[in-house]
Amino acid sequence: MYSQTKIAIPIAQKDKDSVIEIAKDCIRKGADILEFRIDAMENPNRQTIVEIVKKLDFPLIATCRIKEEGGSFEGSEEDRVDLLLACAPYVEYIDIELQTNDEYIEKIKSTGVKTIISYHDFEKTPELSDLIYIVNKEKSLGDIAKVAVTPEKLEDTLVVLAVLSRCDNTIAISMGELGSYTRVMASKFNSPITFAVGRDVTAPGQLDIETMKMLLNMNLIEDNLELDN
Repeated sequence: MYSQTKIAIPIAQKDKDSVIEIAKDCIRKGADILEFRIDAMENPNRQTIVEIVKKLDFPLIATCRIKEEGGSFEGSEEDRVDLLLACAPYVEYIDIELQTNDEYIEKIKSTGVKTIISYHDFEKTPELSDLIYIVNKEKSLGDIAKVAVTPEKLEDTLVVLAVLSRCDNTIAISMGELGSYTRVMASKFNSPITFAVGRDVTAPGQLDIETMKMLLNMNLIEDNLELDN
């Protein structure tokens, strides 16, 4: 049985031609959806962004990540949201951070695009109760919740799996090599999306798409496991 979890590949390039070239390569490799990292572009503008998403004509997550959450965007908050609004009619999802002003989130939602409300912690893994609180807050604001956190020990990765086991419509990732397996296990909890690498590594611990597709479609957990007494 094939996994229903979609594999997203981030595209983080500086110019229009490179974005399109890398995106097409990732589509050929079997991506289900692409994450267009607008913040990685040099001086992005509305016209160029719209031209790119129209040219690709493929399911996209549009993201313009702020520096505090691992992004590169240096403009104003108004400019950042304006870029996301420009491409909203042409993409499947807009990923916007939980810390974004609610007014801006509502503007994006008013376009009718689906939203991923995200939270990143590059230093630690919060307590399970704190992550559940964050996820519930995200789900109250958007369609899909996303948390990506950093493990200090193996037990921290289990906290992320606990989030997935308790929350639907949630992307939960333990970053780094220690937590890379959570990207695969997400499919066992019916997470809507997980992330792999085409060429652009945008978060620690990402697996390449070929490996991810193979692992997602392996029967790693037997449905009818019987233990002999």
